[in-house]
Amino acid sequence: MGLYGDRVLPVVIDRVCASGIFTRWRERACAGLAGTVVEIGFGSGANVPFYPAEVELVYAVEPSARALSLAAPRLARSATRVVVAGGDAQSIELADDSCDAALATFVLCTVPDPARALAEVRRVVRPGGSLHFLEHGAADRVGVLALQHLLDPLEVRLAGGCHLTRRPLELVRAAGLEVEWHESGRARGPAPWSQFTVGVARVP
Repeated sequence: MGLYGDRVLPVVIDRVCASGIFTRWRERACAGLAGTVVEIGFGSGANVPFYPAEVELVYAVEPSARALSLAAPRLARSATRVVVAGGDAQSIELADDSCDAALATFVLCTVPDPARALAEVRRVVRPGGSLHFLEHGAADRVGVLALQHLLDPLEVRLAGGCHLTRRPLELVRAAGLEVEWHESGRARGPAPWSQFTVGVARVP
């Protein structure tokens, strides 16, 4: 990825995505997690402070060594055991049905093949387990959506492959996961980046 992608971008993402404006959304995404959890797109561990006490083990799937190094202070303050389990959400290095739940926050926008990543979630999470997700995506306002389409090629180049126009709820449902609840809304910030969806889906 080069110096920018390997060293600079993970710091920028950490500063933005770990900011307080996302606190309420992360709390909702992490609520109800328990047992063994696989977190795809672990990043710099921005979700670590929000893991419920019932979470016993987290398998962190993250391709960026720099992002993982930025997670160290959060991990040091957490009682939850976290083990790195490879770097590719599209080919998770875990056995079938080995997890109770999965967590994905701001990753379906970026992973090259979100359908494949969600198929992997279905594989490693036991039947009856859950996917907790928090994603940004296509706006519900026509004017903002048009702007997102205009900005998307630049976003992909500058933000490590992140897309503005994906529709996370549709992706989750297309993967055969059963959405139990979701909330969509607008967060504070520039409109093209402010359409959020948080929810929980069940693995059949």
